[in-house]
Amino acid sequence: MSLIMRACLLGLLLTLPLANAWADEKEEARYDNAINVFRNAGESGSFFDNSYGYAVFPTIGKAGFVVGGAYGTGRAYVGGNHVGDSTMTQLSLGFQLGGQAYSEIIFFQDKRAFDEFRGNFEFGAQATAVAITAGVSAGASTAGASAGASGGQNNATTVGSYYKGMAVFIVAKGGLMYEASVSGQKFTYTPL
Repeated sequence: MSLIMRACLLGLLLTLPLANAWADEKEEARYDNAINVFRNAGESGSFFDNSYGYAVFPTIGKAGFVVGGAYGTGRAYVGGNHVGDSTMTQLSLGFQLGGQAYSEIIFFQDKRAFDEFRGNFEFGAQATAVAITAGVSAGASTAGASAGASGGQNNATTVGSYYKGMAVFIVAKGGLMYEASVSGQKFTYTPL
């Protein structure tokens, strides 16, 4: 190998750890930003102080045309510490057209609720989410049930509450989705 080729290869090898560190910082910032949105969004902000923990999904992508689906990756936190990773998948059937992106957070009232979530949890048709921005309610429910909507991220007027030890909030990020469907969300959990 020529000296120039070796120098380039050595340079690339030396910058690889820096690139990984930069990617990790960017990923961490994505979660920090999503958590801050929920922390400063009125109703959901009060749950941080009195919950056992939470799972946050910075971006969930959703699309549908009669049959729809959604997917996102997230992290679980207990006591403010990252304790595991999670994925969310959703399948829906019914009248739906469009696509949207949103953030979701699930608060766990106690250890029992968190343990239930860790066991590859599924939301049934009775679960609802509180939509923190207007225009989301048609697709806000975790299972096709109704959800409330408010005027903006900083003034959620709907009252969120725990249902079977969990409270769910979403914030729309973009897109447009018309939906009257039945769906359910499934979560998988991997501890650190």
